[in-house]
Amino acid sequence: MKPVLIRQHAERTPPALLAGWLRERGIPFEVSRSWLDGEPPDPRRHLFVASLGSQYSPRDAEEQPAVAAELDLVRRCVEEEVPVLGLCFGGQVLASVLGGEVGPLPEPELGWCEVETKDPEEIPPGPWLEWHFEGFETPPGAEELARTRRSAQAFRFGPHLGVQFHPESTVDVVAGWARKDLSSGRLSRYGVEDPLALLEAPPEKERAAKEAAFRLFDAFFERVVRERSHRA
Repeated sequence: MKPVLIRQHAERTPPALLAGWLRERGIPFEVSRSWLDGEPPDPRRHLFVASLGSQYSPRDAEEQPAVAAELDLVRRCVEEEVPVLGLCFGGQVLASVLGGEVGPLPEPELGWCEVETKDPEEIPPGPWLEWHFEGFETPPGAEELARTRRSAQAFRFGPHLGVQFHPESTVDVVAGWARKDLSSGRLSRYGVEDPLALLEAPPEKERAAKEAAFRLFDAFFERVVRERSHRA
C-alpha cells in the first residue's frame, strides 16, 4: 500500500489523532513539514494527501511561499486525481483551488461545536473542536456535507474531502493555539478573555470526539480505496 502523505504546517499543528488513527489501522504514512522540507513530495507516490491546519490562509499566498507551495501541491493532486483530505487550512486550500471563496468570518468559531450534517456516516455531527477566524464557501460543483450557523463545515468534490473543523486535534493541541492568540491580543477584539474555558470538556466528550474523528477518517479511507478499486 502506498503511504499517506501528511502535510504539517507548523510545530504546533501536529497530526495528533490522524497519526493515531493511521497507526491503529496499520496504514503507512509520511509527515512532510511544509516550512522545513522545501519542495513538496510527488503526490502520485501516496495513497492520499492530508493537509493540516495553519496560522495562515490561502489569501496569504503572495506573502508566504509555503502557502503558495501548498496551493500548488493541492492543485496538482486535483489534476492527478490524488485524493485530498483538507483539514481547516487544508480544507480552505482545497476550496480555493476548486474555485470556492475563502475569507474572514464575522465571528470566529472557537471551541466545541456540533455540525448539521447531511451524511452522518461520512461526517458525524461531532463533537468537534474548532479554532479558526476564516472560513470557506462550498466550491462550485462540490457537495456540501455539513455546516454550522456561521459557515460551511465540510464538502466533497470527487475523491476529495474538505472540512473546516479539526478532527485531527486534541484539547491540548488547541489549547496551545488559544494561549498564543491570547498573548498576541488577537482574541481581545472579540471579547474573549478566557479562551481555555471554551475548550473545557469532561473525558467522555473528548472520547466521543476521538471516536467521531476515527469514523470520519474511516469513511474517507473506505471511499478512497473503493474509488481506486473502481478505476482499476
